[in-house]
Amino acid sequence: MGTISNASNSINTENKNSSSLTQVAASNTSASPSSAGIQSPSEIRVAAASVNKAAPNFVAADTNGKTHRLTDFKGKVVVLEWTNHDCPFVRKHYGSGNMQKLQKELTGKGVVWISIISSAPGMQGYVSSSQANELTKSRNASPTAVILDPEGRIGKQYGARTTPHIFVVGKDGNIKYMGAIDSIASPDPADIPKADNYVRNAVNSVISGKPVADSVTQPYGCSVKYGS
Repeated sequence: MGTISNASNSINTENKNSSSLTQVAASNTSASPSSAGIQSPSEIRVAAASVNKAAPNFVAADTNGKTHRLTDFKGKVVVLEWTNHDCPFVRKHYGSGNMQKLQKELTGKGVVWISIISSAPGMQGYVSSSQANELTKSRNASPTAVILDPEGRIGKQYGARTTPHIFVVGKDGNIKYMGAIDSIASPDPADIPKADNYVRNAVNSVISGKPVADSVTQPYGCSVKYGS
């Protein structure tokens, strides 16, 4: 769970997947997924979520067996975080304590934070429920729930492409933000203090009833390890 020192280390940690570490454009931007080095939307059969449109509903059990429906949280702000504990870009934010700090800060404001793991069996980042719970405990993380999505159903509904990739859902059930956690696309924890935290900004804007200034940004990180 420790931090990593440089980008070359991150490349070496990718395994069992032909996709490289990538910086991927979110939907509604001009970048081509295939040119960015990941599978195209047709190859992984994703449905692109859109800002100011209804967030795709899902029903799923968390790692403690509790069933969650996104629609159950209408009236609350919800953060959906795609994660993979073996990804160097995820380690950047968890190893430094940055992600945990953000989770505690936002859930303290009544925000629902759901971490989603869409790694398929045999792929990097795949874990069982008990392993996921141990990761949460060992990292002192505090999401509202952790959901395993090994078939990639939820990830493909949203078009989640990287870990991390974050979506903020407003009280009205519409997506208010989608993209990166922050403005510096690197695996180096030293960049965190210099970065603009898009997620914090978006959530605070939504809570205050203000428009989100940067509602779509380019997510960066490891490709989500979908099975097919």
